[in-house]
Amino acid sequence: MRTKFLIAVLILALVPMAPAAAGRGSTLQHDADAIRAVGVTGVQARTTIPAGSRTAVSGVSDLATGRPVRAEGYFRIGSTNKTLVATVVLQLVGERRMRLDDSVEKWLPGFVRGNGYDSDRITIRHLLQHTAGIYDGNFPAIDNAEQYYQRRYLTRSEEEVVKAGLRHPPDFQPGEGWAYSNTGYNMVGLVIEAVTGRAWYAEVERRIIRPLRMHHTYWPGRDPRIRAPHAKGYTRFAAGEPYTDTTELIDADASGGFISTLADLDAFQRALFGGRLLRPKQLAEMTRTVEVNGEVIEPWKGARYGLGLFSRDLSCGGTIWIPGGDQIGYRTRLGITRDGRRSAVVAMASQLYDSMEVIFAQEGASVKLIDNAICPRR
Repeated sequence: MRTKFLIAVLILALVPMAPAAAGRGSTLQHDADAIRAVGVTGVQARTTIPAGSRTAVSGVSDLATGRPVRAEGYFRIGSTNKTLVATVVLQLVGERRMRLDDSVEKWLPGFVRGNGYDSDRITIRHLLQHTAGIYDGNFPAIDNAEQYYQRRYLTRSEEEVVKAGLRHPPDFQPGEGWAYSNTGYNMVGLVIEAVTGRAWYAEVERRIIRPLRMHHTYWPGRDPRIRAPHAKGYTRFAAGEPYTDTTELIDADASGGFISTLADLDAFQRALFGGRLLRPKQLAEMTRTVEVNGEVIEPWKGARYGLGLFSRDLSCGGTIWIPGGDQIGYRTRLGITRDGRRSAVVAMASQLYDSMEVIFAQEGASVKLIDNAICPRR
């Protein structure tokens, strides 16, 4: 189970509900409480509109102590990392140092060979859009608490991840399908290093994090811990099981490595869609979407995929852009309008695998929070 972004399969509270705030922020608080009521131990939420920003928290950051959640707490961002990586690639394209339609063979000569793969046909665009067909079932599974304790400190480089995936035949030929591939983004990380001479995370830090003064966003490397303050990440692997504390993990590759906060992620998405990180031509490329397969149906109506991020229909009409990600113990969802004026971030410190019904209930509650935050008040 690779949980950097659980789309394919996209609960009974054990913690006290935080009181709803009065006034304008009460809807945000109500929606954060509704996520907590599904069984999520801790919730952080933030919304920004032209009038300003608001935050809400619900639940606890530690089941043992009952310590409350803090709005400024750190969390693993999972596949929101892919939006950072795609932004770096598009900046390089804007600088004419590479092209989206360059082949993998151009930048990683001789690296992709055999088992039905043709690196001359796989482009950077294919990798960013999950249309390359790169096999993605090559990671050691963490399907229960025992496997978590056995495998949480395993380390692997991007090259090791990609080589493991390439030992399996492709899911389809490039451009002939869509399948979410963390392995493909690890290949993008290798391409960034080939183009720039620096590691992908160093380029993210140099081009995005430092210019935007995202002081609370960092790459953890091989440190399994999360800086304080943070809510512990819990996973319930099956119905009837207790929560397992799955906070510690070594998993910081290009498909989902960074750790951040609500305010920093909101600053990133608003800078991205506000035109501060990409030229109009490159942002237009990022938001050119393709259809996704039938796995991404509920509760994301009209879901499509661009370069490093999804889009879906807003409940009040129009389209919302949704960077987001899962990493064991944590689930993060962002949402922003195309003009960058209205945005939301919600971080959940639990992953719940009780049943399909519960999985969809958690996802649906986060969708409702983001839509209520972004849709204009009637």
